[in-house]
Amino acid sequence: MADVRETAWWKQAVVYQIYPRSFSDSNGDGIGDLPGITARLDYLKTLGVDVIWLSPHFDSPNADNGYDIRDYRKVMSEFGTMADFDRMLAGMKARGMRLIIDLVVNHTSDEHAWFVESRGSRDNPKRDYYIWRDGRGEAGERPPNNYPSFFGGPAWKRDDSTGQYYLHYFAEKQPDLNWENPEVRAEVFDLMRFWLDKGVSGFRMDVIPFISKQPGLPDLAPEQIDHPEFVYASGPRIHEYLQTMHREVLAPYDAMSVGEAFGVDFEQAPLFTDARRGELSMIFHFDIVRLDRDNWRKTDWTLPQLKATYTTIDRTAGAHGWNTSFLCNHDNPRAVSHFGDDDPAWHARSAKALATLMLTQRATPFLYQGDELGMTNYPFERIEQYDDVEVKGLWRTLVETGRVPAAELLAHLRQTSRDHARTPMQWSADAHGGFTTGTPWLAVNPNHREINAAAQLGEPDSVYHHHRRLIELRHRTPALVYGAYADIDPEHPRVFAYTRTLDDERYLVLINFGREPVTYALPPDIRIADTLIDNGAGASTANGQASVSLAGWQATVYRLH
Repeated sequence: MADVRETAWWKQAVVYQIYPRSFSDSNGDGIGDLPGITARLDYLKTLGVDVIWLSPHFDSPNADNGYDIRDYRKVMSEFGTMADFDRMLAGMKARGMRLIIDLVVNHTSDEHAWFVESRGSRDNPKRDYYIWRDGRGEAGERPPNNYPSFFGGPAWKRDDSTGQYYLHYFAEKQPDLNWENPEVRAEVFDLMRFWLDKGVSGFRMDVIPFISKQPGLPDLAPEQIDHPEFVYASGPRIHEYLQTMHREVLAPYDAMSVGEAFGVDFEQAPLFTDARRGELSMIFHFDIVRLDRDNWRKTDWTLPQLKATYTTIDRTAGAHGWNTSFLCNHDNPRAVSHFGDDDPAWHARSAKALATLMLTQRATPFLYQGDELGMTNYPFERIEQYDDVEVKGLWRTLVETGRVPAAELLAHLRQTSRDHARTPMQWSADAHGGFTTGTPWLAVNPNHREINAAAQLGEPDSVYHHHRRLIELRHRTPALVYGAYADIDPEHPRVFAYTRTLDDERYLVLINFGREPVTYALPPDIRIADTLIDNGAGASTANGQASVSLAGWQATVYRLH
């Protein structure tokens, strides 16, 4: 165990994700930028995070907010220059923080030089950098197969210049790369080395299981159409590609890697993360943040369902793998509005409760910007208020065709849209939340007057300072990083109760998922020694007592005898 702790630096880290467009604007153009991030590094150092994950900062026409990359070796002009990037990275390193960046290599922008060449003619040397096929039908008027795009419509676009179709799992402006081509793989490994040589410490890998395509690209079966991700993520060469990447690039740099594993089920997950296989450090499971999702529809969830998912994810890692812990990111709604209680009376306490859950797992925690303040979903009312390309695709596909009433789709989007996480960071009660002196690219949540960093930095019991204290506790308590995880009451409808055990150290976490107080009877083999941290909700628990009185949304970590 000692060797693992010494070598796997990323297991002990707490990661903070920055969505640069929405973090901090330094020049008043309404768009966050790299100098804005540099100016806020002391805020992140005080919070105590070890690693910053920067969402795409590369040159892009922004059809999908930077996930359509035009040049992998250039900084997006709205965000600044390469000199700005170098200063930002130097500032992070000076404060003892590392940086990981997004690796988006399932697809590029259709404005990338490779694709511009590829579409030029059928015999262009870079034609095979992407996936081109003839259409079906006598005149080739139908797409090559029935693959759907995640952003609506077919996953094929006919290119008039050559009469063939190219594959795009996402937007039309995001053509998929052809990883079967060894030149593509060499190009990707080279651009990874470019950034590692600059001093970044690893990568978050966007939809990385999708890079291996199904041989022959056969039609999906009818039952696969609504969830194509399970087919897209199960190409036969994915592990070969990742093992080569690890051997040639990641391992020589001791780089951290975290894969966005959309479409990877629990049985497949260890193939990606078992350290003996040499692929990825960890992956993002979406079974928690998508617990109550059926495609674009919001469904109900129960606490026993949530607990069962945590247990399954922990078991999936096994002795040789590692997990991620997160409740929000740039693709999911705000955690406190999703799993907590964003009513002003309960907002802070429930946000602290969720932080307790997220930061006490046997996994590397990933905070998303604003989590540490308990930022909430935006009160969207009209389709015109949304920016997200996914939302616009759903509107065209469902509402404009008459398949779904506008009011029905909007009701679900108010709970599920990706734009909830993308509204600008709330730094102060000033205009536009102190994010910009100009007009923000996306509206700031009106509750920034109550929920903002300036207010919370000055309040010792704030959501921010509770996150800071939890991170400190995690850093000094190996059992909360490496200890065995055990849910001691999986069927309780209100209380999440679990232990973390390492050698002779044992800890208990109790979280009341609701407003009503609960008297919780402890199992006979559990005796509380003392309280390590509480979210300010309940009275202290006496040494050795048989039950605990939990106030509404109370979350407490105890040391056990």
